[in-house]
Amino acid sequence: MQASTSAGSMPTMTYVGIGQIKPLGARIEVPETGGGCGTHGGDGKASCGSSGGPDDMPQEIWDKVKNHPCYSEEAHHHYARMHVAVAPACNIQCNYCNRKYDCSNESRPGVVSQKLTPEQAVKKVVAVASEIPQMTVLGIAGPGDSLASPKKTFETFRMLQEQAPDIKLCLSTNGLALPDLVDEICKYNIDHVTITINMVDPAVGEKIYPWIFWNHKRVTGYEAARILHERQMLGLEMLTARGVLTKINSVLIPGINDEHLIEVNREVKKRGAFLHNIMPLISEAEHGTHFGLTGQRGPSAQELKAVQDACMGGANLMRHCRQCRADAVGLLGEDRSEEFTLDKIEQMEVVYDLDRRRQYQDKVEIERQAQFAAKREALVEAASMAAADDLKVLVAVATKGGGRVNEHFGHVTEFQIFEVSATQALFVGHRRVDLYCQGGYGDDEQLPSVVRAINDCHAVLVAKIGACPKDELTQAGIEPVDQYVGEFIEKAALAWFNDYRGRIASGAIVHQGRGDAQIRQGAFTGAAEAA
Repeated sequence: MQASTSAGSMPTMTYVGIGQIKPLGARIEVPETGGGCGTHGGDGKASCGSSGGPDDMPQEIWDKVKNHPCYSEEAHHHYARMHVAVAPACNIQCNYCNRKYDCSNESRPGVVSQKLTPEQAVKKVVAVASEIPQMTVLGIAGPGDSLASPKKTFETFRMLQEQAPDIKLCLSTNGLALPDLVDEICKYNIDHVTITINMVDPAVGEKIYPWIFWNHKRVTGYEAARILHERQMLGLEMLTARGVLTKINSVLIPGINDEHLIEVNREVKKRGAFLHNIMPLISEAEHGTHFGLTGQRGPSAQELKAVQDACMGGANLMRHCRQCRADAVGLLGEDRSEEFTLDKIEQMEVVYDLDRRRQYQDKVEIERQAQFAAKREALVEAASMAAADDLKVLVAVATKGGGRVNEHFGHVTEFQIFEVSATQALFVGHRRVDLYCQGGYGDDEQLPSVVRAINDCHAVLVAKIGACPKDELTQAGIEPVDQYVGEFIEKAALAWFNDYRGRIASGAIVHQGRGDAQIRQGAFTGAAEAA
């Protein structure tokens, strides 16, 4: 780690390289009370993480996360969220950010099609909730910083509480203004807050943040990073003390904070963070960010996973983040915002039926219980096999929701990735891809990019797949699997894995390692598809 060039710099810290990273284990001190679950993780298993269930955490915590798709990996298969773009101002500059207020073709934080007033936002939320009964969470994530425009943010929450009291409220912030507004957050029962924390060492931070706006003036360099760091830590501690669940977002920037994020994980866990979401840098030049224009690359799939795996046993990890737009609507991995533009809402007959929403969500819970039972049954069967007990492989899954294998290979815009072993089928991420089937146009050109996106996987589970892509996947060493149509993902992945282990044991095949995969930056959006 290079020392800061600023005068008065704090002592720099020494970190190991990515190839030397070891899991954190259970040595980290955990707060006895506060926003976290209050239990200890060990041996690389997060005891109350985003993949946890009601048996893994106190009831009051489970009640907060069970239908929040960002705080529960299990819930994200079934429940939807939406963001409203009421907070355009920002009080810091990040080298990976370029906000766009009238863009429908990019899917990343800071991008919206239209800024809204609080009144327009609430009207839109009620309209969406009346049409999408599984929409349970409303978040304000910009397109700037939610707490840099506090009047608009809290007015939106105030009005929404009156009209849709069953919807969970959450906000995202860089943390600079957070300590001054914790009381206001608690006043409106906002019990989920995300803070973007990319460093706990200002010498690292000054490479990420060129300036902050603090006390009515612009502050730059090391001093800006120091102030931001102190405010973030204070805000996190204050939220924990008030019982607010806190998720930490960190952007992994190779060569700048990749190794340092292990220290970030330690420090946020000490302060009671419930989840830590380590995301890949989006740095394509066309987005117009500083990092994009200067050639800073994002991580590969295995680089991202290495850092995430190294943090197992620290703060509980979120791996299902989609780095959503600031006006996203729908399940994670989909965006239905184009269905709910202001002009379309004006033509809708909006009826907010709370009973209908509850009845629908009761049906979702029945489906979740069936998914859980299927996973448990598959794990029992996997444990009964003695073949290749220590084997772990990645499997890509084509799904359009509900936690099932239910999407055609050619219609996929993202694959969900599971790490499968004899003891678990663990969701470890997703891979965005361009549509393979485009009505015959460009299909052959798209397939290599799809293969690169899942090149580290041994199999891809699909509802249906054509002969040509099946042959190319097979030649690339990825087994296309279409015999588990409609099955729950974990059950299907474990069933395939048991068969794979059996073939290895019989000598029918020889297990071989896979290479790395390419993270596709940006995203394919509905508007781009229409174009």
